[in-house]
Amino acid sequence: MAKENEEVESQKSIPASKVQRAARFMKTGVKVGRNYIKHYARNAVNPGTGKDLLHEDNARDIYDSLSELKGSALKIAQMMSMDKNLLPAAYSEKFQMAQYSAPPLSYPLVVRTFRKDVGKTPEEVFDTFTRNAVNAASIGQVHQATLGDKKFAVKVQYPGVAESVTSDLKMVKPFAVNILGLNDSDVNHYMDEVRTMLLAETDYELELRRSREISAATSHIPHLRFPKYYPEYSSRHILTMDWLEGMHLDAFLKTNPSQEICTQIGQAMWNFYDYQIHHMKSVHADPHPGNFILNEAGELGIIDFGAVKEIPDEFYNKYFVLLGGDITEDDERLMKIFKGLNFIYDDDSQRDKEEIFTILKTMVELLGRPFRRDTFDFGDDSYFREIYEFGEESAKAKALKESKKPRGARDGLYLNRTYFGLYSILNQLKANIDTKSYWQENTFQI
Repeated sequence: MAKENEEVESQKSIPASKVQRAARFMKTGVKVGRNYIKHYARNAVNPGTGKDLLHEDNARDIYDSLSELKGSALKIAQMMSMDKNLLPAAYSEKFQMAQYSAPPLSYPLVVRTFRKDVGKTPEEVFDTFTRNAVNAASIGQVHQATLGDKKFAVKVQYPGVAESVTSDLKMVKPFAVNILGLNDSDVNHYMDEVRTMLLAETDYELELRRSREISAATSHIPHLRFPKYYPEYSSRHILTMDWLEGMHLDAFLKTNPSQEICTQIGQAMWNFYDYQIHHMKSVHADPHPGNFILNEAGELGIIDFGAVKEIPDEFYNKYFVLLGGDITEDDERLMKIFKGLNFIYDDDSQRDKEEIFTILKTMVELLGRPFRRDTFDFGDDSYFREIYEFGEESAKAKALKESKKPRGARDGLYLNRTYFGLYSILNQLKANIDTKSYWQENTFQI
């Protein structure tokens, strides 16, 4: 596992109470307000000034606040960074740091978690234990430990993360709405889904069980690596696994690996997700670079199973009817599925139905394009430019922007995010993928 955070100054405490955390959000809101004032002042002096400086200032101030609060607040930043096409560059670049380069917690807080969970200090459990975190993200941070000749990665959860999920989501909502331009009805609609998934991520006993189950079920796929997990050194807030040698994506790409190796890793990643979705009806729903370890042999290590999305059969069938085949040629069938997924309602005006239908039809063609070909070149940047331009245009759609109804089934939130994250990594790998590996074995009836 790559060491990312040795030079980062540690954080001595986390605002714990609702009052403290609310005050931190309010302070950040004031800073954002001042940034807008500065932006308007610059624009008054120099009309036509772009928003790049405004985005940079806001991204810095919001990220600094969320990284201090940790937990679900920081997780939202991480989730938004995966949707690069929805964010100005300044936000996506800054929020990517939440994936594995957040400011780590100081060692005394780590010791406190060990004492509370297992009644011992880290040094009493292991022969050696790094005082500094080697990686720090949104829910917890990783330390390296040894016991005899075994080397471990020990993930330690930040104090108070689970307890703050609900209140944090309420406070982070204005930032999500303002940055992404979403309407309140959509945000409220998905809030329960996000809360459920985030609470699951704070349960390391659940993650341990899921890690072992999914690792075993997908171990037959070539070029995948999984760590072994150790229940005897784990608890609800501590998770111990084998240390996997290798690099995160950015560091790996800087070694200038061959395209053959990059494609091999990309194919392993596609097969890993394809198998879970179509044979297990559940999926590792957090495909950001911090959750993978790559090596020069072209092997993909998967190290985090905190976010696992269970996929209901009824939603699964509708979703993959949309993505595959010639569905975009059948408007009547398309409309039926859009209504079944709550994208379009019977009492929508005819104008709204037509506008939303056109947007959704384009979205289905774009997202499903890799599924309608035997192979797909994710290194083709023009495809991602199409997605970006589509996002820009659809955000202006009056029927969506002014809608008082939530659009889309909740089950689609994390599955869509899974595919966008997967596509993004495959693009960085410039991988040309066989996309027909597992899913063609299933049939979908609507």
